[in-house]
Amino acid sequence: MHRLIVCFLVIPMLCFGQRNKKPMVVITDCYHPYQDPGDNLDLILSFALDDVEVLGIILDITDAFRKDTADHPTLWKDPRGPREAGIIPIEQLSYIFNKKIPYAVGPMSLMKNETDKMLSLPAYQNDGVELLLDILRKANEPIEILSFGSARVLAVGYNREPELLRKKVQRIHLSAGTASKNHELGKDAGANMIPGGEWNVALDVFAFNRLLSTSLPIAIYPCAGKDGGFVMDRNNTYFTLHDMRFLKDLKPELQAYLHYAFEPSKRHDFLKAMEDGPVYAKGQKIQFDTFHVWESSIWLLARELEIVKNKSGKYELKKKEHQKSDDTVVSNELRPVSITELRKDGRFQFEYVDASNFSIFYREDIHESEKALNQIFPELLRSF
Repeated sequence: MHRLIVCFLVIPMLCFGQRNKKPMVVITDCYHPYQDPGDNLDLILSFALDDVEVLGIILDITDAFRKDTADHPTLWKDPRGPREAGIIPIEQLSYIFNKKIPYAVGPMSLMKNETDKMLSLPAYQNDGVELLLDILRKANEPIEILSFGSARVLAVGYNREPELLRKKVQRIHLSAGTASKNHELGKDAGANMIPGGEWNVALDVFAFNRLLSTSLPIAIYPCAGKDGGFVMDRNNTYFTLHDMRFLKDLKPELQAYLHYAFEPSKRHDFLKAMEDGPVYAKGQKIQFDTFHVWESSIWLLARELEIVKNKSGKYELKKKEHQKSDDTVVSNELRPVSITELRKDGRFQFEYVDASNFSIFYREDIHESEKALNQIFPELLRSF
């Protein structure tokens, strides 16, 4: 399996011909066994949404977390390893949805500097960068890129072919960073200590800073606010799913998929395991009572959907042109910003402007945003 990407690298032009679907690339730091179980849950959307065409999935993996005990220079020495790139979850979802999405693994080592092209990568790790560039070269229209993890694949791709990214990227939706005025430190001592104050930045600071020093169209979705990544803020995307019992209502195969991920299972027959049926509905204990989520708002905005409350008080997802006069929009948006300061440690400052290549996530009422997402996200998963 030296060149995993070979059998997937030829991308059918059919993918680019479905004009009713928005073309996207997803970059995710999904592992098995999981590091953040939200990545395994989020991965479902790449296969299940009917209004997008995911042209490729790139696994953004950091070698330090493949070890028994992680040895990343600045992040938690996670003792729960070893783990590997989320190839098993991708294959399971491909099996469930009968849909093959090209995928590859990106660079596992950190960039040496902001302009590093990483030209000496092993072929297996180079495939992730090449898959991104190949998709962009073949694209008939600009592509939306959703990045959940480090910015390494994007930064290296830009360093190799900057004009290609400038021409073929519609927008990068970057899930990373800390939104904190004047770099103010908050209540999370662990977050205060790491570069950028946030996990995805700290994974590869050179990569994050490289993207924020370009003219590429980038929407920044900070994972953290002043008080860290587990406290809601107007500019961060974090919220808590307060009741996970909706998993019992999901398609049987998705229940089996999530049970395999959340255990985490070591079964070698990982495809046959998808035929175990509605395990949660049949009484299997759900492994989480509540759930940390950062990704949902990125998917909504990349799909150009807004959260509205109708006159009965129910929350719905609608495109702007489909909203009714008595719908109330729940703030969940992108606002143009200028990056006024970018420090070497990945901390940045911004100010709102009328127009810019950069924008940042914003929600006016954090509590209503969480309430709406607690209704909408389970409904979305049930609909698959």
